[in-house]
Amino acid sequence: MNAPAKHAPTAKVSRAERVQHVVSPGGIAAWLVEDYAVPLIAMDFSFEGGGAQDPHGKAGAASLLAGLLDEGAGDLDSKAFQRALDDHAIRMSFSAERDEFSGHFQTLSRHADKAFELMALALNAPRFDAEPFTRVRGQLNAVLKRESAEPDSMAAQAWRRAAWAGHAYARSARGELGEIDAVTRDDLLDLRRKMLARDTLKIAVVGAIDAASLAPHLDALFAGLPARAELTPVAEIQIQGLGQRILVDFDVPQANIRFGRPGLARRDPDYIAAMVVNHILGGGAFTSRLWQEVREKRGLTYSVYSTLATPEHSPSFIGATSTKNERAAESLNVIESECVRLAAEGPTAEELEKAKKYIVGSYALRFDTSTKIAGHLLQLQREGFDADYLDRRNAEVEAVTLEDARRVAKRLIGDATLLVAVVGRPEGLSERAAG
Repeated sequence: MNAPAKHAPTAKVSRAERVQHVVSPGGIAAWLVEDYAVPLIAMDFSFEGGGAQDPHGKAGAASLLAGLLDEGAGDLDSKAFQRALDDHAIRMSFSAERDEFSGHFQTLSRHADKAFELMALALNAPRFDAEPFTRVRGQLNAVLKRESAEPDSMAAQAWRRAAWAGHAYARSARGELGEIDAVTRDDLLDLRRKMLARDTLKIAVVGAIDAASLAPHLDALFAGLPARAELTPVAEIQIQGLGQRILVDFDVPQANIRFGRPGLARRDPDYIAAMVVNHILGGGAFTSRLWQEVREKRGLTYSVYSTLATPEHSPSFIGATSTKNERAAESLNVIESECVRLAAEGPTAEELEKAKKYIVGSYALRFDTSTKIAGHLLQLQREGFDADYLDRRNAEVEAVTLEDARRVAKRLIGDATLLVAVVGRPEGLSERAAG
């Protein structure tokens, strides 16, 4: 009897090998993943800048710019431009974060020429007409006004203003009430000229298009932009106010709590270990220590989390929860106690293995649509990684040892001294100065 055939082990699929580095005749570089499974094309691109570049006293200028680029361009007024998008089923959007100004579109491949044409108009010939200017500014003001009475947004604002007092990060990237009204059309023209420049441009394209077809579109979109950005330098800043507790009186039945301290930069050698540690503490929904201790065992809240945020000039470890006013002190005490315990003892071997398995396994979810793939490729470029990181990332997670996790838990959490902001009428909590 013949021995059963032995099957060769399945070769590990390389994500990096699918990424093409395209350079247009005009020198515009992009990452491209060709995918013809569905007749769609997704493009994501970004420039350095964002809300941190808002002129003094005009917080929200970058958000207003993002809201207006697709509200008329070239010979097309706002209605005509939006009609052209709708008629060709093109999705287009722009956004301004703290350190980044980005754009995105998704189109059926048969409408690719039209989509690239409209995006080129939006970037190179925006109109900023009076009617959409007033309308979009009013929409932003309405959002800011609503957030000014939302406890969670109020807690985030109070925490941000204490953490980064006197710095551009103290302002909301979306804008500030009373300041957007000061933004003029000339401000937007000036901000666009200074911020949308080729030297900080990153591009990712995924879908039914090849490099030869993409290259001329890249020139049409971006070659006419200024060669170099004129950005206002943004200072490095450590989170301030550690040990401080800020109370914002607001008549609501629940206290909204925001807490945090300095984190690790994305390119820090310990970042991956810190990501695993945070998953164990508060990043893993349903499994984290904070979830188990604050919600499952004590029923103090519906949600509690922590995360690593990586703004370019002040990496942060932050978290939030909400709970009944009469149980706010208990909730905060449990959160602080779990931080202290993890920093002192580190995770268990079982916690570490479960966290690594989840983080490795869930990475595939970033690649199940063309839009997600484009977004992740853009993120890697923004963070300074090459495409080979797509294949290295999970190995770096798997390489985190128990010794690494315990060492980095001490580094990340330290003595667990937090900056805390609470909105509501919490019982048993009082304001406290920074330690």
